[in-house]
Amino acid sequence: MRRGLAPLALAVALVPAMGAGAAQADERLSDERTTTRWATPAQLGPVHAAPSGASRGVARLRFRNEDGLPEVYLALSSREVDGVEWVRIRVPQRPNGTKGWVRRSSLGPLHLVRTRLLVNRRTLRATLFRKGQKVWSSRIGVGAPSTPTPAGRFWVRSRLRGMGGVYGPVAFGTAAYSVLSEWPGGGVIGIHGTDEPGLLPGRVSHGCVRVPNGAIRRLARKMPIGTPVRIL
Repeated sequence: MRRGLAPLALAVALVPAMGAGAAQADERLSDERTTTRWATPAQLGPVHAAPSGASRGVARLRFRNEDGLPEVYLALSSREVDGVEWVRIRVPQRPNGTKGWVRRSSLGPLHLVRTRLLVNRRTLRATLFRKGQKVWSSRIGVGAPSTPTPAGRFWVRSRLRGMGGVYGPVAFGTAAYSVLSEWPGGGVIGIHGTDEPGLLPGRVSHGCVRVPNGAIRRLARKMPIGTPVRIL
């Protein structure tokens, strides 16, 4: 009986091993702390709920953002399915936090950043880290109770200079969206300077993060496009 069962037992033992060898594990592209990769689209196309062309669409890639600048997508991980490489991305749209899968061929080259911005709405302070080390910090203003700055994981999509006035010398566009969808640009949450520094720190904005002008100039020298932004 033992000789008769041995081949069957061996075959059963081999099945999971062969299956495990054929499976393709996800490759992490970003930890959103010290290593983050982003890309602009190489071509337009759908963003899928799963790494399959047959899955439902959750969005569509676009070449330009609300400011008319190249759109930026944060790449989380990649997976090969039936010989096709897919990339899971964060998508800048409502609702905040949308994610999906696109074919790798739909994206351009991946760019690497080592920075991370932490925005703390309780302490009213923002801190920039590079490779895990603090390199910048400032008091800030955030959204008023009726127009709160949204919590979540976002990223820097654009950098604008020379806007002046209420936006100060530099403004960063993020992937966060305000409760004010009718706001110019569709309600994109910005990180920008201010012409009313006396209001900081405070809960004074329509959702944007306000920074003293001197501090935003220093931040502009340290924070590149694609930097992940965590709002607590």
